[in-house]
Amino acid sequence: MADTAVFDIDGTLVDSNYHHVVAWHRAFRRFDVTVPLWTVHRAIGMGGDMLVSHVAGDEVEAAHGDDIRELWETAFDEIIDQVSAFDGATALIEAVRSRGFAVSLASSGKKKHVERFLEMVGDTSAASAVLTSDDVERSKPEPDIVYRAIEKVGGSSGVLIGDSIWDCHAGRRAHTPTIGLKTGGFSEAELREAGAVAVYDSLIDLCDDLDSTPLAIASS
Repeated sequence: MADTAVFDIDGTLVDSNYHHVVAWHRAFRRFDVTVPLWTVHRAIGMGGDMLVSHVAGDEVEAAHGDDIRELWETAFDEIIDQVSAFDGATALIEAVRSRGFAVSLASSGKKKHVERFLEMVGDTSAASAVLTSDDVERSKPEPDIVYRAIEKVGGSSGVLIGDSIWDCHAGRRAHTPTIGLKTGGFSEAELREAGAVAVYDSLIDLCDDLDSTPLAIASS
């Protein structure tokens, strides 16, 4: 049993994954690097420090990595207001907290983007901590942010709620069960293969079925 619920934000609480795809694609194109949109999408959820080389190769990372990340940030800033929160985000966070879990909201994204996303979600007062890429040295799929999110609320073990295979990989490396959501565009098969212990179509579906998950009741 766990005492902490760690919620991913991008693609889990807010519908942002495809906006990231467009922003990254535009940034790559500025350097005449053409990568298929579907390839970029398969990397969303991975931190930007790892995404460039994963998608376009080590040579592109070495030559243009920082510049591509800077252009991605600019491109995403231009469309961030088109992002919206998923239905049921606040209710799910509150329901999990009411079952005795400490709640951490954790993202590999930039602090300014996370702050804007949480404004979209609305009332997140049931969460005890918010973490961004500023809080860890290595992003997902490394487990650092999962460990830090549990530690920051004084927890000893957690459950991760995320939408991408990279969340699942991070959870597995942190020895933390992951509940997958299809809200990021990854299939149930992909999420389960990456390590998800359960997969749901939406936040509302998960909230309705909490008793069947590791979020049924927190350890004392």
